[in-house]
Amino acid sequence: MTTEQMTKTQESLIASKPLKDQVAIVTGSGRGIGRAIAEALMAAGAKIVISDINEETCNQTATELRESGGDVMGVQCNVTVSDDVQKMVDAVTNNWGRIDILVNNAGITRDQLVMRMTEQDWQAVIDTNLTSAFKVTQPILKVMSKQRYGRIVNIASTTGVHGNFGQINYAAAKAGLIGLTKTVAIEYASRTITSNAVAPGFIDTAMTQAMKEEARNKILEKIPMQRMGTPADIANAVLFLSLPSSGYITGQVLEVNGGLYT
Repeated sequence: MTTEQMTKTQESLIASKPLKDQVAIVTGSGRGIGRAIAEALMAAGAKIVISDINEETCNQTATELRESGGDVMGVQCNVTVSDDVQKMVDAVTNNWGRIDILVNNAGITRDQLVMRMTEQDWQAVIDTNLTSAFKVTQPILKVMSKQRYGRIVNIASTTGVHGNFGQINYAAAKAGLIGLTKTVAIEYASRTITSNAVAPGFIDTAMTQAMKEEARNKILEKIPMQRMGTPADIANAVLFLSLPSSGYITGQVLEVNGGLYT
């Protein structure tokens, strides 16, 4: 199948609105990869909850997506705070009565060598990238269990699979997120709830754009496809795992990395 044929197939899929009437929460979706995921799910027909710790970014993104034709609500939420999470879940269920898709995307980095890593930077990354996924997933599983249907997609990282220099906290958090993903898959398969992870490689975001050219070039040398991934590459993988037709896929980690680590 050519690239053009693949694009037409994807367009045909989205045009069929396979997620019509479904409700999707995407954490950390005010910008970047999270926003791209929200846009992909919206294009496939889902009602979208933009969730972000930054209230201004959250509301602005929600407004822009509504103006483009989506059924969207914005909910400012600090996913490390249980009360914030419960308020978000209550707001969504009160408004739409259900939650079909959860994408745990919120995350931060605090990079440093092991010997120089502070306890504060360790804990901040663990809390935001791992513990928050537990805090968000737990109450939403209650909603999905009553529906006997759900799709959970956690945004992990190739770093969580393979490790990475200077990222012990991030690697540990993402490895833990993969363990969380697999355990939820086992516990909730009988309720038609799937739990999978997408593990991005090096993605062209504000963070990687800020890297020195020499460092970027060294990374590109390791990627067989010879380019950084895009937020849309990650969004497409999340969309696939969110579809009703992906119901026999659970407990899996899909690396989206251009062939890195092959």
